[in-house]
Amino acid sequence: MFVKRFCVLFIACLGIGCAVRAQTPDPDFYVFLCFGQSNMEGQGRIEPRDTIAEPRFRLLSAVDCPSLGRVAGQWYTAVPPLCRCNTGLSPADYFGRTMVERLPRNIRVGVVHVSVAGCKIELFDKDNYTSQVASSAGWMNQMIQAYGGNPYGKLVELARMAQQTGVIKGILMHQGESNTNDTTWPGKVKGVYDNLIKDLGLDAAKVPLLAGEVVHADQGGVCASMNNIIATLPKTIPTAHVISSAGCADAPDNLHFSAEGYRELGKRYAAKMLSLLGYPPLEKK
Repeated sequence: MFVKRFCVLFIACLGIGCAVRAQTPDPDFYVFLCFGQSNMEGQGRIEPRDTIAEPRFRLLSAVDCPSLGRVAGQWYTAVPPLCRCNTGLSPADYFGRTMVERLPRNIRVGVVHVSVAGCKIELFDKDNYTSQVASSAGWMNQMIQAYGGNPYGKLVELARMAQQTGVIKGILMHQGESNTNDTTWPGKVKGVYDNLIKDLGLDAAKVPLLAGEVVHADQGGVCASMNNIIATLPKTIPTAHVISSAGCADAPDNLHFSAEGYRELGKRYAAKMLSLLGYPPLEKK
């Protein structure tokens, strides 16, 4: 009887041990959170070269996309569109592609992507976002509702899922056009960043914030003055780094980047992240 009970207990312990191991995050699976407005969402035209699959680059789908064979909350090979079902090429695309190209072969990269075109940074304020939802135009509200009416909440929900299988290494943001000339913007961004760090149990020193500039003055950017404010972000958030958009080609509206501009901007996000991870600078081509 003793032997039988011991065997049963031993087998049960083995089962528990396997379950614990199965839920242990893979330290070689680097996860990055991406959020913002239309330029992070991605407005670039997707070309055949952008759809060549890289199995080590993964996407945790934020929404159901039957036409793409995606279900919210599931991991897929990251092929554009990454944000929602009908968005375009975004900085996250070539951020991820560049990362896996440069990182050791045993490391995978995953992105969690939640963005809303036209939104102010206040939409990601976990305590006051409802006023932004209430005042949003119909076209924007449809995007917000795709995230259950709470984009910040959706971002955290997905990030927690991602933490079950990987390790969050950084946060990528591209937002500011709708807050142009708002000198309080850095403080508002800090509020969002601090909440993400707290809600996800992260160490800010190990999870930097990479914030991209809007279309630069050298491309005739209509919101280029916002870059002066974006430049001050590291003074408010010590772990923040500004990604230059100088020379990144833009679209005819001078508000969004072109596909080529998104590719270049994404590579610049990757170059900075790689350097923060201790890898050598990208070679200029």
